[in-house]
Amino acid sequence: MTFKRRSAAAVAGLLILSGCSAIPGFGDDGPYPSDELTFVVPYAPGGSTDPIARQFTRQLEKDLGTTIVVENREGGSATIGTSRIVKAAADGYTIGLSSNSAVAYQPILTDALPYHSTADYQPLVKLADLPTILAVRADAPWRTFKDFMDDARRRPGQIKISNSGARTAPDLTIQRLSQAGGVEFTGVPFSGGGGEALTALLSGEVDATAGYAPTVKEHVRAGKLRVLGVFHDGPYKIFPQAESVVEAGYDVTLPASYYVIAPKGIPAEVLKRLQSAADATVRSAEFRAFAEDKGYVLESLTPDQLKAELDEYREEYERINAFMEERPA
Repeated sequence: MTFKRRSAAAVAGLLILSGCSAIPGFGDDGPYPSDELTFVVPYAPGGSTDPIARQFTRQLEKDLGTTIVVENREGGSATIGTSRIVKAAADGYTIGLSSNSAVAYQPILTDALPYHSTADYQPLVKLADLPTILAVRADAPWRTFKDFMDDARRRPGQIKISNSGARTAPDLTIQRLSQAGGVEFTGVPFSGGGGEALTALLSGEVDATAGYAPTVKEHVRAGKLRVLGVFHDGPYKIFPQAESVVEAGYDVTLPASYYVIAPKGIPAEVLKRLQSAADATVRSAEFRAFAEDKGYVLESLTPDQLKAELDEYREEYERINAFMEERPA
């Protein structure tokens, strides 16, 4: 690897001396990347984000020709890790995963974050959407989503549902279900993400979990869990037997949308290299096959569409937050 770096740097120097324009991706320290990258994941290992983050980085490594180190920096409903990305040096060597709730909703709740809109960070690519699912243990008394909702009406506030963090997409989804169904649940947030929320369900600490397919998939296959409902309009391929909450009469959909972002101000040539490699990764047959098998819903967006989607999420979350603040205590 050292030989390749020196050779590339030598070529760049010859071109500069001869009056030729610089090669895209070359900077003061040689070709980009000339060192390993750090990829920050703002959730603990074991949740729904870790699988897609690691698949993405494995493939991105091949395209960029360098090592990518995954760094889990959980907490604060994904704001700690997201802040780590946004505040990193804008040199292209620290990028990471974030979500719609972390970048579009959390800034509404606090002014203390180092980011408030898409003007404060650089979106690189959209990875995927994940519909929220409602899962219970296999020995739970509810056989259908209707059974679950009927019981919740009989016992307001007594059914405990874990989620991956206060005011994350799963938490907000259940709150919207409460509104739509006229029922009351007790939400139990876990700052460590979906892995902790799942452990709470398996151990009997809670009655259900609002989570995502990658987290619960193997437990469903092993017969330990049952998916009662999917917050998705229409069939959900990975859990074809699970009932669509929308078709059950509750118009509640708020997927987790995952993105790769970087600090603002990355040099144009480095940014172009990153965006090109990231886009090629998510469009590859290997990545698509992985994502579909795990329950992710893929959607390819241009840079302008990506920014527009994040701005639209901000507007939607502002409406949700206004409703929540108007509710009686």
